[in-house]
Amino acid sequence: MSEAIEAVYPKTEHQLCIVHQIRNSLKYVSYKDRKQLSSDLKPIYTAVTEEQAHLALVSFEEKWNKQYPQIAKSWYNNWDNLMIFLGYPESIRKVIYTTNSVESVNSQLRKVTNNKRVFPNDNAVFKSLYLTIDYMTKKWTMPIPNWNEAMAHLMIKFEDRLNKI
Repeated sequence: MSEAIEAVYPKTEHQLCIVHQIRNSLKYVSYKDRKQLSSDLKPIYTAVTEEQAHLALVSFEEKWNKQYPQIAKSWYNNWDNLMIFLGYPESIRKVIYTTNSVESVNSQLRKVTNNKRVFPNDNAVFKSLYLTIDYMTKKWTMPIPNWNEAMAHLMIKFEDRLNKI
């Protein structure tokens, strides 16, 4: 997927969802190991720098690789797209380390199109999606914590792209 996104948007940094990576890591772990393994994974995604995260992954691998070799391998395979958020200040990390908000929007849009199934024309689909998005945005009452600080950092980092907004 990263390659497809990069083909269309060459300057994009594609952050994979840490929450999904953790869930996938725990998928085949026995119940008795789950709690300890989860706590051993935590230093990877809560590290302050990528170097600290990598050291935590090496430590995790040394401890668990014999029993669950696929977990560390998966983290290594996805590393470049999992650790992008560490290149951002703390105020932005909390916004981008998970895709839950995006998935919530996609879920609502899917629900509208799947429930109706048949639309008289393309314009009817667009109107339905527009009304759904309008309804969703009215329900967004919780502000993103530290949004002004995060936006200031984003404007500095992506000055050439954000000045067009």
